[in-house]
Amino acid sequence: MLFHSSIRKELARTFGATLVILITVVMTTTVIRTLGEATRGVFNPTDVMIIMGYTVLSQLPAILSFSLFLAIVSVLTRMYRDSEMVIWLSSGRGLASLIRPLLHFAWPVFVLILTLALVVLPWAFSQIEDLRDQFQKRSDVSRVEPGQFQESANGDKVFFIDKDSSNKEQGINVFLVSRERGIETVTSADRGMVQVDEGQKRLILENGQRVEIAMDTRESNFSTFERYTIKLGFAAPTVRNFIPAYTLPTAELVASPLPAHRGELVWRAGFLLAAVNVIFLGLAVSGFNPRVGRAGNLVFAFLVYLVYFNMLALGKNWVETGQMTAVPVLLVLHGGMFALSLFWLTLRHNHWALRLPARWRAGASR
Repeated sequence: MLFHSSIRKELARTFGATLVILITVVMTTTVIRTLGEATRGVFNPTDVMIIMGYTVLSQLPAILSFSLFLAIVSVLTRMYRDSEMVIWLSSGRGLASLIRPLLHFAWPVFVLILTLALVVLPWAFSQIEDLRDQFQKRSDVSRVEPGQFQESANGDKVFFIDKDSSNKEQGINVFLVSRERGIETVTSADRGMVQVDEGQKRLILENGQRVEIAMDTRESNFSTFERYTIKLGFAAPTVRNFIPAYTLPTAELVASPLPAHRGELVWRAGFLLAAVNVIFLGLAVSGFNPRVGRAGNLVFAFLVYLVYFNMLALGKNWVETGQMTAVPVLLVLHGGMFALSLFWLTLRHNHWALRLPARWRAGASR
């Protein structure tokens, strides 16, 4: 129908504009947060834009779902305000007749959300964790900036090196302070170089001196050396010691009985179920009150979606902590929201309203 086609076109324009705005907001906040983490040594500053891209990909299921909900509420509210919905309803068609064009518009978004939630989301999180882990496991010499003191990877050493610009694996005027098993060691050398021996990186110091101080008795021991070796780390990035559930492929989560993995699976499946529910929820909450204006209905719709989305996180936490299993959470949360949306839509479709008993109304009118 022509009316259905015009609704889908307006939905597409509003959905596209909302999606662009939300992605821009997420990108801005992600850059600010990632830059702050980079200054604290969590990420490599050169990887900020890459991490921003992965973060936007991981947030796209929620962004698409909210954009779809906001587009539906905005378009239908505009139709109520301009009396287009009055004409549609006066022709004998109720609100339920709009479900078909809305679903016809939204099904490609459903497919995209499902693909992102089950495939792209864990891959993006895995890439972010790999970048974080590789930066944290970089060698201690590569951590050091010329003329600056820098802490080692495990936090037990402090370096100061004047790097030789001709070779990044060599440094001059090396200064090292370390604490290990109750002994504080201060080491200085004229020159240091990095060598790889059987996959292990080692710092070779030449022509230096070493002072060992017992932290309990404050006794000291002074020595000089021509060559001294310090273990740094692995030559190549190693496998992550801890693999979070949100980085695991969906197939592994399905095969795993662990509560943390079940909770992550509930979280991913919730994106698609929430996207389906917002179709009926958006149709039910849409409306226009001249006394409040258009903004009032949009704010109310935003609060409803915010509560629903927070319930998704709460349901995930319940499954992870073992308070509930996955299937009841899905039935109670998403099934309950679906039933509530249908009930609300039925009331508005049939123009049902709660009325006080006649004697109560008569008493109130006196």
